Amino acid sequence: MAELDADLDLIVPSSLLPPGWAKLVVGLVALVCFARSYDGDFVFDDSEAIVNNKDLRAETPLADLWLHDFWGSRLSSNSSHKSYRPLAVLTFRFNYYLSGGSYPMGFHVVNIILHGGVSVLMVDVFSVLFGGLQFTSKGRRVHLAPRASLLAALLFAVHPVHTECVAGVVGRADLLCALFFLLSFLSYCRAFKENSKEGTRSSTFWVLLSILLGAVAMLCKEQGITVLGLNAVFDILVIGKVNVLELVHKVLRKRKSLESASVLRNGALLFRMALLTCGGAAVLYVRWKIMGTGPPTFTEVDNPASFADSLLVRAINYNYYYSLNAWLLLCPWWLCFDWSMGCIPLIKSFGDWRVIALAALWLCLIGLIRQALCSEDSHRRRTLTLGLGFLVIPFLPASNLFFRVGFVVAERVLYLPSMGYCVLLTCGLGALSRHTRKKKLVGAIVLGILALYTLKCVIRSSEWRNEEQLFRSALSVCPLNAKVHYNIGKNLADKGNQTAAIRYYREAVRLNPKYVHAMNNLGNILKERNELQEAEELLSLAVQIQPDFAAAWMNLGIVQNSLKRFEAAERSYRTAIRHRRKYPDCYYNLGRLYADLNRHVDALNAWRNATVLKPEHSLAWNNMIILLDSTGNLAQAEAVGREALELIPNDHSLMFSLANVLGKSQKYKESEALFLKAIKANPNAASYHGNLAVLYHRWGHLSLAKKHYEISLQLEPGAAGTRENYSLLRRKLAQMQKKEG
Repeated sequence: MAELDADLDLIVPSSLLPPGWAKLVVGLVALVCFARSYDGDFVFDDSEAIVNNKDLRAETPLADLWLHDFWGSRLSSNSSHKSYRPLAVLTFRFNYYLSGGSYPMGFHVVNIILHGGVSVLMVDVFSVLFGGLQFTSKGRRVHLAPRASLLAALLFAVHPVHTECVAGVVGRADLLCALFFLLSFLSYCRAFKENSKEGTRSSTFWVLLSILLGAVAMLCKEQGITVLGLNAVFDILVIGKVNVLELVHKVLRKRKSLESASVLRNGALLFRMALLTCGGAAVLYVRWKIMGTGPPTFTEVDNPASFADSLLVRAINYNYYYSLNAWLLLCPWWLCFDWSMGCIPLIKSFGDWRVIALAALWLCLIGLIRQALCSEDSHRRRTLTLGLGFLVIPFLPASNLFFRVGFVVAERVLYLPSMGYCVLLTCGLGALSRHTRKKKLVGAIVLGILALYTLKCVIRSSEWRNEEQLFRSALSVCPLNAKVHYNIGKNLADKGNQTAAIRYYREAVRLNPKYVHAMNNLGNILKERNELQEAEELLSLAVQIQPDFAAAWMNLGIVQNSLKRFEAAERSYRTAIRHRRKYPDCYYNLGRLYADLNRHVDALNAWRNATVLKPEHSLAWNNMIILLDSTGNLAQAEAVGREALELIPNDHSLMFSLANVLGKSQKYKESEALFLKAIKANPNAASYHGNLAVLYHRWGHLSLAKKHYEISLQLEPGAAGTRENYSLLRRKLAQMQKKEG
């Protein structure tokens, strides 16, 4: 498309830049746009994919990554989202290993670099899309559209809709998928040389390599497999030079004309199509076998349109979602981390003004399709068709057409489709430049778009640096989204601001009266504030709405226990355990209930279950030691304490509890050592100093006892027991002084 390149001459004077320098400019611009996120926290989904994902830990076998989903759950589990992305998780694990733990900076830096690398590759990809391929006698390729490809690559590098992929660590899956997607496409392009025996062998190799890279892209994220479809479209339109409109006319006229069509007489093309089809089918079959036959389970709040009874309502809303995605590409100024839960109310009739967006979308698409099919310029026709292909085909897995997806709108899924948008926008700018005398004005528009996109990237990257900014930024975009209010409330609660958290949780429940997670968290805060009656009502409603909500059943049991409704509390705990068999915290709370009822054996059994399920459950170990100590079973308490410290050697509370047991068993030296170690770990615990003073008092080290009594009383002046023991010690010391006198 040399004509387009000439049109863009004044807008993008890339002749001043050698190809290598052009790529360097694109890469640097991409890095600058998102550099602000390099020192951000783990936010939103990052916590589940990184912080709480055991697949990143060294103790988890690498083989488990191939059996688990993106979030660390087994693919065979009913709760799995079936997102099979082992290569993306592998890079997370590598990051985790290098940083010595889940420190976010390394994760963010890798994401920024990956986006820069993808943007650089875009220069080559767009050169192919705009210019096609030409060959010298030696079979070397020559790209034809340096200005158009540079402009499109710059538009891609600075597009603000990419912020979620780059600034959110879980976007790593999309970045890796895009990297191998582009490598697959470029490998396929390498298949085409001059017709020769050597060329034919090379062609097959590059096609097979392209299929392999497409499979790798799919192991990073599901939509990576769509590159095989794009390769086929590219082969048919660019290499096979098939005129789609002409082919359709032949189909409509008569079969004989179709049989004589060049596409069916091109054996090499048909062979490559067969390779792509078989390769794609094989990859999908293997993934299907690994994932299992059961589809992921989503709820109505995740994707309300897909649960609508009417086919017409579903179709209208799906098309409205497509128009919203198109608008985010066209005008990425209103971005939100989550678009679910009331953010986009359902369209239920044609009287809704939002149907205008559907009409606008299809008018634009029909216009583009008409240009792509009917343009007299074959280069323009193929470029527009490829642009539409790159826009639509990678988006198909998120379209709800083949299966239900777990979101309404997700900015991450637009990373690959934005390539097609950049192609179409560049073609539009070229056409505008061709039909206007004021090319400098068009150049100013291009510079303005790039500058605005860059500014928005910097602002949006800053918002993704921590959860508070991210969640609050969504209020202006989706004020009706209950999840936004829930996340702000959760963030405030984690910071200890319970009063403000309650306000946001209440708003989340008001916006979505069936939002059980908001009810559960609100009930927890009310429980801590001793507002037990309302807490019980909220938690009871939550388990009525979702009977298998184990956490809400456990919290309901805690509230009922506080209200002295012990039988109801026990039933709630047992129900929680029935729905979540491996629930150590619930066993711990059940043990506390039994201890309150003096059912000591049952309490010990419950706490033992908690420690079996979670060996590092310090509270359960501590309660066992204290209960055995208080009931006079010192030998058993000592054995449990030693077992606990072997598993959790640095827990000062366990050292303190075992030290008390050893002191009562008159093992003073060992008890002293544990008390001192506990105090070193937590020097401001008054009880630690007080109990060590009691040990010294019994042991006869009265001066040391006096010292630690005094430290304990300085830390906690109102401790009556310590003050009484200190008074006894002082009287004893006074008596000793009298005797000596």
